[in-house]
Amino acid sequence: MLNEKKTLTRSAAALVLALGLVTGLTACGEGSPVDNIVGGAVDSGIESLKGTAQKAIEDAAGEALNGAGITTDGTLPASFPADVPLVAGTTRGGGAGPDGTGWVAQITVSGADQFAVAQQQLETAGFTASGVDTDADSGFGTFTGATHRVVLTVSADGDGQTIATYVVTPV
Repeated sequence: MLNEKKTLTRSAAALVLALGLVTGLTACGEGSPVDNIVGGAVDSGIESLKGTAQKAIEDAAGEALNGAGITTDGTLPASFPADVPLVAGTTRGGGAGPDGTGWVAQITVSGADQFAVAQQQLETAGFTASGVDTDADSGFGTFTGATHRVVLTVSADGDGQTIATYVVTPV
């Protein structure tokens, strides 16, 4: 029973982390009609999945969540790692897997140029960049530190806001 609960909890936590990553990555397209239709459908689906994922986590683990959850109220989970610097902007929300298995943070920023700012902050904090790719509208990279790995995307969402999405996992 305990192993079943752990497996279900880990699956639910992976879903939460994937939601954060998918939310950031769905904003990577240009404004063609097909992209807009697909993007709208994905955005709608993500909003629905957020509630479903939160409920699944709560049902799967009950009181044993140990800090897992999703925030959509402009705050990050209290357990979000302090050694991961975040770019300045308006926090949209985030998520945390149980027992420190991973975190997601989403921040509305002033533009795609904030990827370079976030990259500099991470590198100054001791993270090593790899797989960095940027253009005038977006940026993507992986940053590895002593205790955490960060996948960072910065791109415009369907509403024209630029979002920085951090997916953080233990090394």
